[in-house]
Amino acid sequence: MAEEEGPTVELRQRKKLKSSENKESVKEEKISDTPIPERAPKHVLFQRFAKIFIGCLAAVTSGMMYALYLSAYHERKFWFSNRQELEREITFQGDSAIYYSYYKDMLKAPSFERGVYELTHNNKTVSLKTINAVQQMSLYPELIASVLYQATGSNEIIEPVYFYIGIVFGLQGIYVTALFVTSWLMSGTWLAGMLTVAWFIINRVDTTRIEYSIPLRENWALPYFACQIAALTGYLKSNLNTYGERFCYLLMSASTYTFMMMWEYSHYLLFLQAISLFLLDSFSLEQSDKVHEVYKIYIFSLFLGYLLQFENSALLVSPLLSLVVALMLAKCLQLNVKKGTFIAKIMKVINFYLVCTLTVTLNIMMKMFVPHKENGHMLKFLEVKFGLNMTKNFTMNWLLCQESLQAPSQDFFLRLTQSSLLPFYILVLIICFLSMMQVIFRRIGGKSLKETITLEDGRIGGRPEIIYHVIHTILLGSLAMVIEGLKYLWTPYVCMLAAFGVCSPELWMTLFKWLRLRTVHPVLLALILSMAVPTIIGLSLWKEFFPRLMTELMELQEFYDPDTVELMTWIKRQAPVAAVFAGSPQLMGAIKLCTGWMVTSLPLYNDDDLLKRNENVVCEEGDKLTYSKYGRFCHEVKINYSPYVNYFTRVYWNRSYFVYKINTVISFQS
Repeated sequence: MAEEEGPTVELRQRKKLKSSENKESVKEEKISDTPIPERAPKHVLFQRFAKIFIGCLAAVTSGMMYALYLSAYHERKFWFSNRQELEREITFQGDSAIYYSYYKDMLKAPSFERGVYELTHNNKTVSLKTINAVQQMSLYPELIASVLYQATGSNEIIEPVYFYIGIVFGLQGIYVTALFVTSWLMSGTWLAGMLTVAWFIINRVDTTRIEYSIPLRENWALPYFACQIAALTGYLKSNLNTYGERFCYLLMSASTYTFMMMWEYSHYLLFLQAISLFLLDSFSLEQSDKVHEVYKIYIFSLFLGYLLQFENSALLVSPLLSLVVALMLAKCLQLNVKKGTFIAKIMKVINFYLVCTLTVTLNIMMKMFVPHKENGHMLKFLEVKFGLNMTKNFTMNWLLCQESLQAPSQDFFLRLTQSSLLPFYILVLIICFLSMMQVIFRRIGGKSLKETITLEDGRIGGRPEIIYHVIHTILLGSLAMVIEGLKYLWTPYVCMLAAFGVCSPELWMTLFKWLRLRTVHPVLLALILSMAVPTIIGLSLWKEFFPRLMTELMELQEFYDPDTVELMTWIKRQAPVAAVFAGSPQLMGAIKLCTGWMVTSLPLYNDDDLLKRNENVVCEEGDKLTYSKYGRFCHEVKINYSPYVNYFTRVYWNRSYFVYKINTVISFQS
């Protein structure tokens, strides 16, 4: 055999490179190692564009159609177009009447500055009391609406009441659009958004109070909160590009601050959201930096809200501020240790304990050093509600009797079940929760998991946005099971989460992986079910509930309350200018709106002094342990029994109302 000699090989000394050359070579090496993403084919780009365009068009159309539906339903219910101004104003009941009355006052003011001054130094609403109505009642929506009405020249086109309710209906359209987008972002298909909107409208009795009371603060605020949740959902996604992150961050910042300005209880809802993000940060290791950026948004919104809300001390003593500051301090004190080790797990537990301890300590210290009296009755009510304290206080027991503050009735769950919403929500929640716990235990056990989750993995509980939504909906649902009024925060979430689940191939793939499905290809079956199940649900909802919605729109109703109209007309024509009216808080709101006369109390639950006035109007002091030998006070006065006839003179009456004047000549003192 012939052997072939190879080339001679020799070893020689390596040349030393300069530091700059070395860095450049390393950079070039990294660049060369990094795979350059291939440009997608034109037909793929066209499909993506068409999908996004159709989804955005469907989201905007859904919001507009819902706003038009509310407007048509409101007209059919109250026959607004054929009512006089007084009859229209009577449709605003209770606290809604108070909010709209200040909107009217702003339009009557000679200038915006003068109107704001009169509201911040208001002594024409409650007798013997000067209040800052803007701060106490969160009248920023009315200020914005009055500015828009005058700045756009709408006074020549549309009446003030139509402009006001039109803005609220428009916000409800934005609300629905935001829920649509959130479900779309979570599932990857706009079919989930359509199903979310369908469930929201069908269950609107339990999703919104817009039909009963238009000017409520929650009707102004919750659309911004829905936008914030949509932006947060996109921000937490792992596969979002830089421009998408910036857009979501800016939208989240603006909507968080606006939400905080619109509703005095907004920081409590943001506190629940902060708890959800804290638990997400504790369980998920990839999105820690993003979560702490959200904390900065909370700090900025609280600081700006404190300055622009007349140094609102309620924001300083809020649990949200204490929690966020504690999280920031714990982040600074956190040690850098290798992930997955036993020391890292111990540090996680210590960090969790540190955050909880710091939050409670900071909140107690803030309440000790910052003078405040806002929302104290709320904490007392929660103590009584959960059985932590027993009291004979009239206000607390009166609040316990309110229907919105009691536990939800069986009819509520029955309605959600009849629309198939509750069964699918429970199914989706169980699968997502179990998958989330599976991922958490794997991470605690030190098992490595892929950062990029594919459909074949069947691991829906590993996505950060899913973990956040599961925790948040559990917190809201727990509160809604205790207080029925909170169902208006939880039920829209139920619609969104249930629609996302049935339309998500990842959820079905997660279920099939647990069942170890072998007969049919699980990916193909998951894709088929993610299209077939929502389609079947949509068709069944269309067949059963669409005729009902059309019947509601076709049914002509009329708000008929001649007794109240007569009372307001008499007050405006014959009552003395200096008269002050006392009565039920709900009636006082209508009197303030329709006549402008001063009242003794207002239907508001966020002021201790007003609650005390309501107590003095409703009941007399003393324990009612046995049946009284005296008749009811109002009944005794009405039938002119002595000695009440000496103290009161009836000046007006009709079938529903009796108005008495206090005789000032005779003293009440014995």
